Amino acid sequence: MAATEGRKAANQQPKSRPNISSLRAVVTGAGFDATDRTDNDTGENATLLTEFILTGLIYQPEWQIPLFLLFLMTYLITILGNLGLIALICNDPHLHIPMYLFLGNLAFVDAWISSTMTPQLLVNFFAKSKMMSLTECKIQFFSFAVSVTTECFLLATMAYDRYVAICKPLLYPVIMTKRLGIRLLISSFSGGLFHAILHNAFLLRLTFCNSNIIHHFYCDIVPLFKISCTDPSINFLMVFIFSGSIQVFTILTVLFSYTLILLTVLKKKSVQGIRKAFSTCGAHLLSVCLYYGPLLFMYVHPGSAQADDQDMMDSLFYMVIIPLLNPIIYSLRNKKVIDSLAKMLKRNA
Repeated sequence: MAATEGRKAANQQPKSRPNISSLRAVVTGAGFDATDRTDNDTGENATLLTEFILTGLIYQPEWQIPLFLLFLMTYLITILGNLGLIALICNDPHLHIPMYLFLGNLAFVDAWISSTMTPQLLVNFFAKSKMMSLTECKIQFFSFAVSVTTECFLLATMAYDRYVAICKPLLYPVIMTKRLGIRLLISSFSGGLFHAILHNAFLLRLTFCNSNIIHHFYCDIVPLFKISCTDPSINFLMVFIFSGSIQVFTILTVLFSYTLILLTVLKKKSVQGIRKAFSTCGAHLLSVCLYYGPLLFMYVHPGSAQADDQDMMDSLFYMVIIPLLNPIIYSLRNKKVIDSLAKMLKRNA
């Protein structure tokens, strides 16, 4: 009798928890959406994940070595080009003015952006394990957010500098002093730091239990939102508000500055003046157009599963291509930089 009751009691015991790997496969296969979450996801039956797998770029096996060599050469040229531009500005006293102070810091930020992601991208071409801890993920995103946001503010600062130089040339030394230049630089880096701290702080509220696969080649927050067990609506809202506001503010600053520049140049009715203005501003305008296009698309447009591959291509463009192009653009279209480079080469010849 006691044995029979024991067997009945055993049959009434709650069933063991389902295997987490199986659950993860079911959720992933069902097309888990970042917005379709319930409070039970973070309950006692959920195993919190602290390591993630980066899927990286999707390519055919025969493209592994060519792509690795391509990104390696691009990274080396990017670092040499930007650090060379910084060295050139530091060593030439004629370039110790606010315009080139901003340009030197832009080159530093470009090297920083590229170094945040490219080394890991190169390692993952041959790494057997593409695992990344949550802490490493947050650090990488923090570095990325600081550098990218700082570059937005630097581009706006450079536009204001060009406005003062062209529209108020006689007052330029009085308005754009070294002290003001340093203050603008500090403000740019402070804005980038605040923006990164804000998003990293909101990341603390997220938990991960369903999937640890990040469909990207670096740890960006939007792919993290999509695999979070916690409802990331607030995080998405913060990205939209702050990233959108920063981009709108800096773009409007650039547009307003160049509108005033254009009106000033047209008033002069001088062909030589127009050529000089476009020669001075052309490189910066090109850099702004190349930089803001993919950035606006990534962080302001509504997210969708179909946009993941496009987001990766956009990320590659402004994290690999733009840092490579900027020193070339600013060097080839700037007479003082070319003259300074020629003098340095003659001295070392």
